[in-house]
Amino acid sequence: MKKIIFSFLITAALYNTSNACTNFLISKGATTDGSTMITYAADSHTLYGELYYWDAAKHVSGDSLKVYEWDTGKYLGKIKQVKETYRVVGNINQHQVAIGETTYGGRQELVDTTAIMDYGSLIYITLQRARTAREAIKIMDELVAEYGYYSSGESFSIADPEEVWIMEMIGKGLANKGAVWVAQRVPDGYISGHANQSRITTFTQNDPENCLFSSDVIEFAREQGYFDGKDKNFDFSAAYAPLDFGGARFCEARVYSGFKKVNAEIVEYEQHAMGYELESRMPLWVKVDKKITVKDVMGLMRDYFQNTPMDMTKDFGAGSNACIVRWRPLTWEVDGKTYFNERAISTQQTGFSFVAQMRDWLPDPVGGILWFGVDDTYSTVYTPVFCGISKTPHVFEVGNGGMMDFSETSAFWLFNQVSNFAYTRYNLMIPHIQEKQSLLEDGYVSRVMEIDEKIKKIENEEEQIAYLTQASAEMGQNTFDEWKSLYHFLFARYMDGNVKTKREVPAGYIYVEPDIEQPGYSDYWYKKLVDETGEKFLYQGEESH
Repeated sequence: MKKIIFSFLITAALYNTSNACTNFLISKGATTDGSTMITYAADSHTLYGELYYWDAAKHVSGDSLKVYEWDTGKYLGKIKQVKETYRVVGNINQHQVAIGETTYGGRQELVDTTAIMDYGSLIYITLQRARTAREAIKIMDELVAEYGYYSSGESFSIADPEEVWIMEMIGKGLANKGAVWVAQRVPDGYISGHANQSRITTFTQNDPENCLFSSDVIEFAREQGYFDGKDKNFDFSAAYAPLDFGGARFCEARVYSGFKKVNAEIVEYEQHAMGYELESRMPLWVKVDKKITVKDVMGLMRDYFQNTPMDMTKDFGAGSNACIVRWRPLTWEVDGKTYFNERAISTQQTGFSFVAQMRDWLPDPVGGILWFGVDDTYSTVYTPVFCGISKTPHVFEVGNGGMMDFSETSAFWLFNQVSNFAYTRYNLMIPHIQEKQSLLEDGYVSRVMEIDEKIKKIENEEEQIAYLTQASAEMGQNTFDEWKSLYHFLFARYMDGNVKTKREVPAGYIYVEPDIEQPGYSDYWYKKLVDETGEKFLYQGEESH
């Protein structure tokens, strides 16, 4: 077990903490079935997509736990181990507690490089110890108070089958051990979201059922000169992570685009999301116009600013084939001026993403599902993995390949083969990808319903876990096998700039050449080329095929 943990701590690549991840948080009253959900896209150009795992364990008094920084594998120190730790599959534990994050940075002078608890270790250690979302918040507070908080500002999504919380935390610098934080419960019927910008502004200070915060969150801001007003007017984001153009356009815009899918009135904040009206802060959560399904939540993660002025298929950067990705860097200079690409939820550098679904009407081992996907959210397949499994599916398993270690049996590498080939002529290939994606995910939604019924007939918990482990492995392998077939089809059909269609071989023939089309580039692209080159490529001979 120690070898597995050490392996992924070392191989988990450096997050690009600038504009790196996206989360949505969905309350029970916002879903059609009464489940709670949180989403997470772990976006880094060097993060390998795999499914982490810790088994449940008992520990003896005096045991300690070594903590390594999540991003780098740097040893930070030891903490006291607890008597019992729980099974964790990815970012959900055996009690259906799930945690995600996005880094917002905030005031850099508040980073404590002498502390032990970094944000990643805080998540996974808490998941091994918490039975509810509220307990997770308490444990996180206790850990940073005792051992210090090593990372910069962080937003957390914390959920169990009953409650969903957004928590924002930042350290107190080298001279002050610990962290200041605020946690707010997402109201029933609402969804929240965060994407690398602190989003908690003012908050209710006398409602512990729905709002929790560190005792010194306001006083510390006063001491540091970040705030000098009345307590009731204290704004966490304004004090610890003020919003600027980049925070709006690269970060708030992603939340806006997701909110727009479920709430029509949010459109009034479009200019704010684009960075032009920073004083008009977008709400922390919105009420859904109609209740949403797990498939709808997957759709929140598949966004490139469709139906907004930021639509990434509509500008020159999309090339001739309406591609939704932009190569980094995110900003560049021309003639001394800085320009930028849009930063959407769907992006090429995603290592893994998930929709964690928690269902209170079912036993914990089957009630908690991590709908897990690797690579770009727009072209991934969210495959259900139950929180009660005893082993992760091999195609997602830690150690099955790495960022510089290609594996023929790794889902991460296979999905990257498909997406990176599709980026070359996106509008032609993405319909095939979406068709297969929808077919698989619809099938898994139905399969989960069958598993829910099957598990009711299995009384022995060990047999339940064995069944769920096998079912999760089979679905993971099915995703892999179907995606490999898709890759073979796409490569044969679209290689070399052609579009080939297979023809039936008539009786008596050994081989018939496929039909072929050569669509070339779009009219838009050709016109841009002529504008740029004038008559350089003007054909002056006779017409030819």
